[in-house]
Amino acid sequence: MSLELPKLNVLMCGTGEYTTGWTGSGASKSDKKIGVVGLTLFDLRRLGKVNHLGMVGVNGKKFPAIREHLSENIGGAYKDMDLTFEEFPKNGEINPVAYKEAIDKLNPGDAVIIFTPDSTHYDIAIYAIERGIHVLVTKPATKLLSHHNELIEAARKYKVACFVEHHKRYDPVYSDAKARAATLGEFNFFNAWMSQPKSQLETFRAWAGKDSDISYYLSSHHIDICCWILQDIAVPTRVVASAATGIAVSEPYNCVPETEDTITLLVDWESIKSPKHRGTGVYTASWTAPLKSGVHSAQHWYYMGEKGDINVDQAHRGYDVTVDESGKAWYNPFYMKYSPSETGHFDGQRGYGYISIEKFIDAARSINAGLSDASDFDKQGLPTIANTVLTTAILNAGRISLDEKRAVGIRKEGDRWVIE
Repeated sequence: MSLELPKLNVLMCGTGEYTTGWTGSGASKSDKKIGVVGLTLFDLRRLGKVNHLGMVGVNGKKFPAIREHLSENIGGAYKDMDLTFEEFPKNGEINPVAYKEAIDKLNPGDAVIIFTPDSTHYDIAIYAIERGIHVLVTKPATKLLSHHNELIEAARKYKVACFVEHHKRYDPVYSDAKARAATLGEFNFFNAWMSQPKSQLETFRAWAGKDSDISYYLSSHHIDICCWILQDIAVPTRVVASAATGIAVSEPYNCVPETEDTITLLVDWESIKSPKHRGTGVYTASWTAPLKSGVHSAQHWYYMGEKGDINVDQAHRGYDVTVDESGKAWYNPFYMKYSPSETGHFDGQRGYGYISIEKFIDAARSINAGLSDASDFDKQGLPTIANTVLTTAILNAGRISLDEKRAVGIRKEGDRWVIE
């Protein structure tokens, strides 16, 4: 995309691990030690696509430590990085709705990127969209299907881009697997596993089990991949959920009593074209995996179609490193490459974590320049708010199934998906 297009002003909503690599107890111990969103935007500013940056959280007292962390670990690691951003709330204040002040300072055509607790996504996104602001929101887009439908309608009304940050769609293995699945005929079976180590419960203790669950947080990845693969092939009709408990609520994590350890969703799928064909999807996620398994996110899935099958192990890609003190670890530079280039600059532009954000930035700039309509991106298979509605439908139905101990139906009423 031409750099002559107007640069985009962007507000980062959320100051945590994925945005900055900083957690309440210091630098993240995960594979995102210097974050993804902030680093990507700083680099896109260096490359001429982004202009003014802002960052909004709830607790303004965190910003001095965040700025020091960014200066040391990004400014000290890469050349020519402008790390300036406007902070909200200012003066060390604590304000749960500081995002309103920050968004009110934006102009129509600017953008927000939302990485906040799941329960806040809808409120921030709708506030921005109604002011003509482009939105990229982390998964899950919303916890409720009704809220997701409202965001679809609002984005269409205000003609803005609203994307969901389902970065795994840009993983070359996953996108290639989608294309190959299209040649395998009718859908039969999908099984996905994704987990993170128990140490994540310390990072997420403030919201784990209160504002969201592990299915919303992790299974949203592979449910979206399955929905993407099955677009125009099959639709979900029923969800039954089951959960394991006991680790998160015990020492030393002491999460709230309703926190599940591992959640499995069993989903019935129905062929769009063939009344004879039905399929089954099984999606499991856990945040109580072992601490020293060698990977931060264990993740793999299996797809079986009418004419063949596909196996994907994203965690182990033939690249492992063994260190005396810590043992063997598997790395994934295809997601974010943090080692600098030969010139000392950031060199992760080909990572699918970076591409996911850049695709949104490019879409917003194209709309602002009058080169594209927001609806154009729905037709391109990108993770727009319209193209990800079934992911939210399944997740929402799964939560209802757990809470009400029943099977939950999904169906379409007119042009809207609803939960029964």
